[in-house]
Amino acid sequence: MGSIFSKIITGEIPCHRIEENEEFLAFLDIMPLAKGHVLIIPKIEIDYIFDIQDDMLSRMMVFAKSVAKKIENKIECKRIGVAVIGLEVPHAHIHLVPLQSVSDINFEKPKLKISAEELESIANLINS
Repeated sequence: MGSIFSKIITGEIPCHRIEENEEFLAFLDIMPLAKGHVLIIPKIEIDYIFDIQDDMLSRMMVFAKSVAKKIENKIECKRIGVAVIGLEVPHAHIHLVPLQSVSDINFEKPKLKISAEELESIANLINS
């Protein structure tokens, strides 16, 4: 049985796609720390980020960099924070979080409650 991210990749569960290629998918987190919080995942099931082969991990970071540039061009922020926690979903992923301060990337703080319509609007803004 695949993870929730595997179901997103196959289209069984919808998402707000930001960017994708043959290896990776970037989409909005539905429980974001900040507006524009994006998840980067490999399209193959790998639980732990440090189990990803070096060459693929390098490509994943380059992909994340291009997505981060896209986010910061459309979402007002001082920086894009990068985090890898790896405990919530058994599928390797990178969090890209628009930051105003260091506390914006505290995963213990309450998540934003954003409607599907607002998520769609944010995705459209980033993709415009």
